[in-house]
Amino acid sequence: MPKAEPALNYRFRDISHEDFGLVAKWLAEPHVAKWWDAPEKALPSIEKSMKSIVTRPMIVEMDGQPIGYLQSYDPHLEDGHPYQDQPKGTLGIDISIGIPELVGKGHGTAIIRQFTSELFAGGARRIVIDPDPQNRQAIRAYEKAGFHYVDTRTSIYGAAHFMALDAPGVTNR
Repeated sequence: MPKAEPALNYRFRDISHEDFGLVAKWLAEPHVAKWWDAPEKALPSIEKSMKSIVTRPMIVEMDGQPIGYLQSYDPHLEDGHPYQDQPKGTLGIDISIGIPELVGKGHGTAIIRQFTSELFAGGARRIVIDPDPQNRQAIRAYEKAGFHYVDTRTSIYGAAHFMALDAPGVTNR
C-alpha cells in the first residue's frame, strides 16, 4: 500500500519591499500575466495596499521559499466596492502561484483551503473570490476548495466569475 504524502503547510507573511523584484518576475510569467496587471501597474497598487487597512498583501511560502502572492481585502472598508452587497464579515481574496512548475499540482486549492481556514478562525463569515470567467483552471481549484458560484459580475478588471465560501455552520445564501 503506498504511503500517504504528508500534508503541505504554507506560511502567509506580509509582503515587504524586498519581495517586489520577485513579485515583478512572477507577474511577468505568462501564466500570471494573462490574468493580472503588468508589474508597472500592479506593484504600485501593492505598495499602496501595504499602507491600507482595506487590503493585506502577502507572500505565500512553502518550506521557507516564496512561491506566490496572496491578498485579502474587506469590501466593506472601501468606498463603493462592488461586493458590499455581501454580508458583514465577508473578506475577498486573490491568489497567484508565481512559480510555473508548481501550477496544476494542487497547490492553489491547498493554499486556499489553509488560508480560508485561518480567515474563518479569525472571525470571517464568508470569503469571496472573483476569477475571470475564462480562467477555468482557477475556477476548478476554487471549486475543489469548496467555493460555489454566485453570479457573473463586472469588476474594475472586467467580467468576474463571482464565487463564495461560507464559514462552517454559517449560511449566507
